[in-house]
Amino acid sequence: MSAVQAIDALQAVPVSDRATDYSASVRPDALVLTTGDGREVDKPLPEDSFHLSVAPYEVSTHECFFHNLTSCRGELGGRAFEVTVVDGAGVTILDETLVAADNGFVGFWLPRGIEATLTVRAGDEVAVSSIATGPEDPTCLTDLKLQV
Repeated sequence: MSAVQAIDALQAVPVSDRATDYSASVRPDALVLTTGDGREVDKPLPEDSFHLSVAPYEVSTHECFFHNLTSCRGELGGRAFEVTVVDGAGVTILDETLVAADNGFVGFWLPRGIEATLTVRAGDEVAVSSIATGPEDPTCLTDLKLQV
């Protein structure tokens, strides 16, 4: 299974069925799988792709930098969000309605090496953030407070 397939599959697993004997951390260039005894396997991401996971919230959140598919939790699982990503030149890269997985995260693929504005909307509530998809950038955003 490729890193892309593994990330998409793990993201879809309900929280109650997620493994506890390993972790799966999304880095800018690889999916890092770590077993309970500390062994690591890196699965490289495609050179032109960056996976970003976002957890919009209303009440509470947690700090995160590299998304962990097995342990990160957001509060709005199952909720639909209108997600747009517009680059610095005004080009829309993503404009979709996405439903948060059971863990409260919406994950999506973006081109690597961009700077853009992310807008997440749920009804009258909205959160906006600057994002980047470079080699030192976060793969997990948990500071998207939805506000009217």
